[in-house]
Amino acid sequence: MATTYLQLTNELLRELNEVPLTSSNFADALGIAQHIKDCVNRSYMDISIDEPQLPFLSAGDSGTTDPMYGNVYVETVAGQRWYQLKSDSTDQTTDYGSIDWDNFYLTTVSVAGETAPYTSQGLHFATLEDWTRHRRDQENADDADTAVGGVPTHVLRSPDNRKFGLTPIPNKVYRVWFYAYNQPTKLSAHSDTIVFPDMYANVVLAKARYYMWQFKDAPQQAAFALDDYKRLYDQMRSNLLEPAPTYITDDRVRFY
Repeated sequence: MATTYLQLTNELLRELNEVPLTSSNFADALGIAQHIKDCVNRSYMDISIDEPQLPFLSAGDSGTTDPMYGNVYVETVAGQRWYQLKSDSTDQTTDYGSIDWDNFYLTTVSVAGETAPYTSQGLHFATLEDWTRHRRDQENADDADTAVGGVPTHVLRSPDNRKFGLTPIPNKVYRVWFYAYNQPTKLSAHSDTIVFPDMYANVVLAKARYYMWQFKDAPQQAAFALDDYKRLYDQMRSNLLEPAPTYITDDRVRFY
């Protein structure tokens, strides 16, 4: 069961020998209790900013079709270059929090009407500067002339980070898969839970404790809390995001 906003807040209040909150008075907290609530939220957001591609923020299950494709996809339209990364987003506040631009994948697998042999290939990232310098004029002319296009080979990022583009222009429907990560939701109600499993709740508490001791004008305790946060954060990141270790084994039999 995920740790709630109330549980996190009360753990810090108890450390200060303050009266814990209840579900009834949580929303009406004042003074130090309200500050502790703010510290928890600030810590929660900090961790998500430090590492916006934590598995807990994944926008979907990467195993829907093939775990190496991505966790979300957008279907292309013949003759259309640019696509919204998150189709139901209204502005930057509801966009994805982070996109893995190194892992865009194009395929016709699961596209309506497509049969084997399928088209499947990775898309290379191209900077907008390179595309503008070398290909924009010609491909904009293709847009205007409703060119047939081709199989896209590169993905572009729009200046506002809200869309991706394809070059060449798609000549038919493809599925473009990629890994997207949601923005964290600020904690509000007493029953709101952090997206982290319980084993990583201490990471949130450690950073919140740092802000708490800063407020209490206790620099030594704040320094200890920050050191504790760095240690716990590094452990969490190592467990979840660091590449698999490489090692050398020797199975030769030695004879003496």
